[in-house]
Amino acid sequence: MAGEQRRRRGGAGARERARGPRKEPREGRGGRGRARAALVAAAAALAAAAALCSAARWGTWGAGARLVSPHPAPRALPPGSTGPGAAPSRFWGTYRPHVYFGMKTRSPRALVTGLMWLQQQEGGGGLRHTCEESDGLGRYGWVMHDGESFGVQEIRDGTVELRTEFLKRPGGEHGGDWSWRVTARTENTTSPPPLLSLFFYAATDGQGTLEPQVENGTRLAVVKGTTEELGHFTLSFLRPTVPDSGDPKHASYHWLDAPSPGLHRLTELVRSSLSPRSVFSAPGRPRRRFFALYPSGGLPGDPPRGQVLLHQVTLEPPAVLEVTFESGSAAPAPEPLAGAAFSAAMARHEAAFRQRFEATFGLAGKGFTVPEQRFAQAALSEVLGGIGYFHGHSLVQAAPGEPAVPGAEAALFTAVPSRSFFPRGFLWDEGFHQLLVSRWDPALSREVLAHWLDLMNAEGWIPREQILGDEARAKVPPEFVLQSSETANPPTLLLALERLLPAAPRPFLQRLFPRLCAWYAWLNRTQAGPEPLSFRWRGRDTEHQRFLNPKTLASGLDDYPRASHPSPQERHLDLRCWMALGARVLAAVAERLGEPVEPFRAAAQALTDNELLEQMHWAPELGAFADYGNHSAAVAMRWQPPAPAAPGQPPAAPQLVREVREAPRLRFVDALGYVSLFPVLLQLLRADSPHLPAVLDAMRSERQLWSPYGLRSLARDSAFYLRRNTQHDPPYWRGSVWLNINYLALRALHGYASTEGPHRERAAQLYRELRHNLITNVYRQHADSGFLWEHYSDSNGRGQGCRPFAGWTALVVLAMAEDY
Repeated sequence: MAGEQRRRRGGAGARERARGPRKEPREGRGGRGRARAALVAAAAALAAAAALCSAARWGTWGAGARLVSPHPAPRALPPGSTGPGAAPSRFWGTYRPHVYFGMKTRSPRALVTGLMWLQQQEGGGGLRHTCEESDGLGRYGWVMHDGESFGVQEIRDGTVELRTEFLKRPGGEHGGDWSWRVTARTENTTSPPPLLSLFFYAATDGQGTLEPQVENGTRLAVVKGTTEELGHFTLSFLRPTVPDSGDPKHASYHWLDAPSPGLHRLTELVRSSLSPRSVFSAPGRPRRRFFALYPSGGLPGDPPRGQVLLHQVTLEPPAVLEVTFESGSAAPAPEPLAGAAFSAAMARHEAAFRQRFEATFGLAGKGFTVPEQRFAQAALSEVLGGIGYFHGHSLVQAAPGEPAVPGAEAALFTAVPSRSFFPRGFLWDEGFHQLLVSRWDPALSREVLAHWLDLMNAEGWIPREQILGDEARAKVPPEFVLQSSETANPPTLLLALERLLPAAPRPFLQRLFPRLCAWYAWLNRTQAGPEPLSFRWRGRDTEHQRFLNPKTLASGLDDYPRASHPSPQERHLDLRCWMALGARVLAAVAERLGEPVEPFRAAAQALTDNELLEQMHWAPELGAFADYGNHSAAVAMRWQPPAPAAPGQPPAAPQLVREVREAPRLRFVDALGYVSLFPVLLQLLRADSPHLPAVLDAMRSERQLWSPYGLRSLARDSAFYLRRNTQHDPPYWRGSVWLNINYLALRALHGYASTEGPHRERAAQLYRELRHNLITNVYRQHADSGFLWEHYSDSNGRGQGCRPFAGWTALVVLAMAEDY
């Protein structure tokens, strides 16, 4: 990821720059003198807020030390708060979202458990373990998950259907017990039925021991183990049974005890240990060869980091398999949670989940059908089941060209956007995730927010993408691993905090407040724009000739069109609006805590002042709010013929490069889309603003942002609409319908419809239509495909991008509940 080179600036210099405008502001309706006075006062307010926040910047380390040093404020999470003593109900969980089914503890060197499966076919079939789009599964995802004690997942792999269930039971000092049930069925009606192998494993990562207990030399029946965090425990693999009857099921057994090469190489280890030498001999069936585990010497490469034990069961579906984990600290030892006891407990959990879901979201009371309610339950469950626990180091860089260094060792408890494609933490996404999670479980959401703020370095910077540990890094293209400390990300966590604020415990806010101040100060210092009260995303792509429009990854909107020629003169509308939100939330928190509130309140008033906003970002020639910068509207991508090849060398490939047919100049950027809506999306525009009708018109215009499936990200009549950004980069934020921004639009329209003003009825009508379009399409696409998607086509509504993408697409649940 390219980052834009900038000069290093200290806090004092940044505050001086905020006070002194570099050029005359554009004249407002109130006249040049009044506008200038307002700007000076507003800039002073913002500088005062920044100065107050700067008190949170302790220490005088050098630049390199500050980059990798944790922020010195007391941690937002009290010490030990995630351990089994402080939070036993959350110590164990499905905190490995990148695998189809697995559990681990919230500890740095966790014991991990998981499931793999293999349909035994000629040539070996495909071993399933980590969630991969290339596996081509018909569907997979949690249909029920309460984020804590139980979950039910449905998986369809060709003709095989798997139902994975887990239950937790409190007791003892190490997070209690848990049990799994995996039910395998098939639609295949041929005889004999297909063979299916299921692999259950336990692996240590750096510490702990596992001792196998084997029956008849082939069946791994029990694992006795011990780790620092879990003490002694017993993991039991029960014999398979026939569904509904409980009768024994014929199966073949194999097992493996091997050194662990690292959790990220477990799939590779199992593949290397499979051999087609075993024979399945079910009574009354023909003998069939299949792939089974055989002793392996491990994998070449790094020294072993732990131990892995695998239990392979090969059978003909249908079948039920159960696994129980029993903590050695539970006394007296309760009856195993298996068989009828498991079924009864699962029925209670499912009934309680449905009741809690209705009490929380009230969808039945709003008239949604049972299938629609189940869809919403699955959307919420996918977010909760997609919460992971990660531990490790980020790879960070102070500025382009400077050496990369490992950041401080850190842990992160977070939801992930996509189990298959983005199974890691994203700062911009997480605020949207927590809007939903906070409605379901406020305490869980507070814990996630605290984890994120504890990632802050001494400067107040939080890396936008969290790639902690080898398992997370194995899923990331190398060019995205490195995180630049010049790159910001929208502070969407404040959206969730604003929702949590009324009922948030005071000690929680006291722990957060210094870090919130430091974060806001960092944003204000490093992302300040050329004019007072203007802001500019740093880190735009620098190789301008390669892109139709250089990307702005920091904004979260990637290829959304900005000024064609990045320059220090840019003013980014969305960032200004995010800063207004930050000042508003900090003012509210300060008021709750009895901290000095006036500087934050004054900054919020300055950044939401509609006349100042108009002076900076209203483009009369466009009739819309817009970015400002060095921009040319006449750009295109053209094939450039290659240079002649050297003698004896193959000819070079032609290159697609940018052609600028009109010199850029400082002007407003003619790109009507999501950025243009931000004053409305974050409800900064007054209900009586003379510009609100134009924004509402653009939202409802079918040649601009309106589609039958939601608001498109870029107007249809834009020159960038659905245009590729490079030869290899298809359009991303250039027309597709994205649920996170559409949810903000619904929230804003609902707010304007509830506020006295001349456009109240218009906003209410738009709200009803947009809500209907969004819910109808997302539900239909889920019913057709089995997945929530990253974004949706504005022309036919079909899901696009990666899937499953619960992430912010699950905000459809709040839209259904009309919960804003």
